[in-house]
Amino acid sequence: MTEAIQSVEDGERIALGGFAIYQRPMALSAELIRQQKRRLTLVGIVNAIEADLLIGAGVVDRIETSYVGLERFGLARNFRRAAEQGELQAVDYPELIAWDRFRASQEGLPFWPCTFLGGSGVAANNTAIVPFTCPVSGRQMWAVPPASPDVVLVHAPLGDEFGNVAFHARKMLPQSADITLTRSCDRVIVSVEKIVSSRELSRQPHLVEIPAFRTTHIVEAPFGAHPTSVPGLYDCDEPFFNHYVSASATPQQFGHWLQEHIYQPSDHQAYLDRLGVSRLLALRNTEVPQ
Repeated sequence: MTEAIQSVEDGERIALGGFAIYQRPMALSAELIRQQKRRLTLVGIVNAIEADLLIGAGVVDRIETSYVGLERFGLARNFRRAAEQGELQAVDYPELIAWDRFRASQEGLPFWPCTFLGGSGVAANNTAIVPFTCPVSGRQMWAVPPASPDVVLVHAPLGDEFGNVAFHARKMLPQSADITLTRSCDRVIVSVEKIVSSRELSRQPHLVEIPAFRTTHIVEAPFGAHPTSVPGLYDCDEPFFNHYVSASATPQQFGHWLQEHIYQPSDHQAYLDRLGVSRLLALRNTEVPQ
């Protein structure tokens, strides 16, 4: 994991997989903080604790997304505080357009055409969105810039040593977002719950959604999405989330939280050891994923 994150340069544009509070690459995010990356731009669709964590730690100073929040756990306080104080540049896009920006990058398009931004403050306050007249219909349209991430980081259930990555057949938004994100960029870092043999993946090749030629690094990181959930494997750690929200009330409190949960554990394994086996096993989902 150290080597994988060393490949991320200060000032780059990054995208983090998952959706809202589900299947976020939290272990990779923590390593970004340990290595004290700076001036990163986070481009996303619907962001949550992973964005708030990186903003609070001083890693991200610009974010382009539709939402940053902790859903039922409340506000993303680090994000809110940094935006209000002018320490963070926050650029708003509607959720659908935020997703389409990655589709534009996937297709190699210079922009994504949009028809529904008329009268919107999003277009009025974002100079990167350019109005134009459709040459076919004559209608007013808007050219939205592609996401253009330099590197994408995702967490997934399984992968092999070559970098082939598999998802469960029953996909929801987090998995679909991961697949779209990893097709929008030439550099993809993946953490997985388990690295298996390529022979095992070849038994169900239809589950492989990220082929090896797209993956620059693959890292085995059990519970690598904690405290967010991985659907079908383990649930969200609600007490951890509640503690995070309380600790992010002030910069001073959050600084203590970072020391305890990010800096003092030297790596992801030390982080898991601090949580304890019994706590992690209690999060296990007994449903067998398909």
